[in-house]
Amino acid sequence: MVEGKDTKTKGLKRITVTDILQLLLRGRVFLALIIVITVFSIISPGFLSIANIIIMSKHVAIFAILGIGMTFVILSAGIDLSVGSIVGLSAMIAGGLINEGIQLPQFGIIIFPHTWMVIVITLIVGIVMGTVNGVVISRFKVAPFIATLGMLYIARGFAGLRNKGYTFSNLIGKPEFGNTGFERLGANSLFGINYSIWIMVAFALVAYFVTTRLPFGRHVYALGGNRRAAELSGVRTNRTETIVYMISGFCSATVGLIIASQLVAAHPATGTAFELTAIAAVVLGGTSLMGGRGSIGGTIIGAFVIGVLSDGLVILGFSTFLQNVIKGIVIVTAVVIDQIQIRMQERIALQRQELK
Repeated sequence: MVEGKDTKTKGLKRITVTDILQLLLRGRVFLALIIVITVFSIISPGFLSIANIIIMSKHVAIFAILGIGMTFVILSAGIDLSVGSIVGLSAMIAGGLINEGIQLPQFGIIIFPHTWMVIVITLIVGIVMGTVNGVVISRFKVAPFIATLGMLYIARGFAGLRNKGYTFSNLIGKPEFGNTGFERLGANSLFGINYSIWIMVAFALVAYFVTTRLPFGRHVYALGGNRRAAELSGVRTNRTETIVYMISGFCSATVGLIIASQLVAAHPATGTAFELTAIAAVVLGGTSLMGGRGSIGGTIIGAFVIGVLSDGLVILGFSTFLQNVIKGIVIVTAVVIDQIQIRMQERIALQRQELK
């Protein structure tokens, strides 16, 4: 009888403090979201009102879409500092096409594209900007930080030049030109849920499928984990690296369209510092800045944390400067916790090898 009891106890796994710490570290983004929501709900009783939730959801959708593109880049061990500027340029491109059309002075005509064509052209611009980033980084071996920093200035400069620094306002189009309805993208809802949130859900589902089910997703992880090993295993690293920046550009252009539609206006400064918010959401969601480790789901939750935190600070009357300080602290803290988790996992793996 005693022998049988000993056999049963041997099969039970002993839960240690290290196991609990690992579990908490893995679920840190959930804990952060719960804590942020709880704190703001206590301080401001109307924080979780329906109206406020709708506003926060729109903001979260913008952060999440940008974060999805940034996740692909960071998984490949890259970084994209140009996303905010591409957002601004995309908004200005869309605004110019709606208000001024495509001017061909040599022929004496102005072409006003249909609204869906405005969207397609703007998305193509975003993809092109991302492609330039990818080619410069993958083909010419320029560091991602430098290449995308240069694109940040280029895109922001073009955004300012597009209308000499002025805003394109009243982006409602004209019926006689067939370019009306642009504002519906940001204002309309389906089943009571804003279009931007549906777009976020669609992007998240597609990105999750790509990263978990398609060979391209495995190639991105391999590229970020060990570029040389990925090359030896047959991964076309240059092409994969270019595509991740194209995805980031596409997501940035989408956000530019959404913001211009919501505001019914386009300003050259749209998207300023959005790259920091996107990086914060990705890192907070558990994606390693070293590449090769992370998930789309984590980024979405990270975007919720950033969105709820930003809106909560605004409701409580915190200044923009203090909000930036808090966001910076969040980014640094997330990276520190990530490093602690990595070291803990390495120590546990080493201990298990020694026991064998």
